[in-house]
Amino acid sequence: VQLQASGGGLVQAGDSLRLSCAAPARTPVNHAISWFRQAPGKEREFVAGISWNVGETSYAYYVKGRFTISRDKAKNTAYLQMNSLTPEDTAVYYCAGRYGGSIQTTHSVYTSWGQGTLVTVSS
Repeated sequence: VQLQASGGGLVQAGDSLRLSCAAPARTPVNHAISWFRQAPGKEREFVAGISWNVGETSYAYYVKGRFTISRDKAKNTAYLQMNSLTPEDTAVYYCAGRYGGSIQTTHSVYTSWGQGTLVTVSS
């Protein structure tokens, strides 16, 4: 599964952004899509995930309550709505997919990756 991420940009603290992750048509129903991020000099970390079929979601504690992941099956697209952004959210954001349906927080188990999209939050 090839993924296409978009929507990054430069915003100020407190602003919002919505990232998109386009999946090919006929994305397997037992698929999970997650967002990861990687800041300069840091490890890639889990942000949020969603199971494609049932829409179950999972969030990292540092974004819970501020970020919302969703998917539009008709458009084969997953979204990450990011509100109340802080400079600590500055990173390259990646969407990733894996078969099996369950959301995993370990990036190594994901088999499909989109190109990264840069999010920069200024103070």
